[in-house]
Amino acid sequence: MANPDPWMIAEVAGPRQASVITKAEVADAIIRRARRPLLIIGSLATEIEVDDRMLVDYLVLLAKKGGIPVVATASVGRDLLERNFIPTQQMAAVEIAQRLADPSWKGVDEKGPHDLAVFAGLPYYLAQTILSGLKHFAPSLKTMTLDNVYHPQASWSLSNLSLRDWVTTLRSIIENLED
Repeated sequence: MANPDPWMIAEVAGPRQASVITKAEVADAIIRRARRPLLIIGSLATEIEVDDRMLVDYLVLLAKKGGIPVVATASVGRDLLERNFIPTQQMAAVEIAQRLADPSWKGVDEKGPHDLAVFAGLPYYLAQTILSGLKHFAPSLKTMTLDNVYHPQASWSLSNLSLRDWVTTLRSIIENLED
C-alpha cells in the first residue's frame, strides 16, 4: 500500500517516509520485538474522546498490557494519577525528544537506551518536529505514532483514520498485546 498523504498538507518528509500500519497485528509485532519500548503521551490524550473513553484511557491499557514505561508530557501526569497509573517520568515533549536523541542517555529507568518510542496525543506540528529530529539525529531509534493521522516523519504510523476505525485499531492493538 502506498503511503497516504500527510495530515498537514505542507509536510514534506523527504524520500524516507513512515511505513503505514495497516493491521493492529503489525503494531503489536513491532512493540513485542522492541527490547526497550517507551510510550510518550501528549496533552491531547486527555482531550480526545474516542468512542466511549478518552484516548488516555486506551494508552494506559496499552502501557499496562505491553509493560511499556510511560513518559507523561504537559499536564498528563495528573490525569494518569487520577486513573491510578503512575508514569515512569514526567517531562516536556521537547526534553524527552532531546534525551532520546542523546546516545549516552540510559533511558527513563537507567537500564539502557530505548529502541522504540511510541507517540500518541501530541499536537501534530509538535509531533512532526520531534519525529523529524529523531529521524535525522537518532538513527538507531525507531518511532511509531498511534494517532489517527499519518505522520510521515515516524518509522511507522497509522494512516489517516476515522474515529470509528481508529478506536477499532486501538482496541485490537491492546487486545493482541494480552495474548
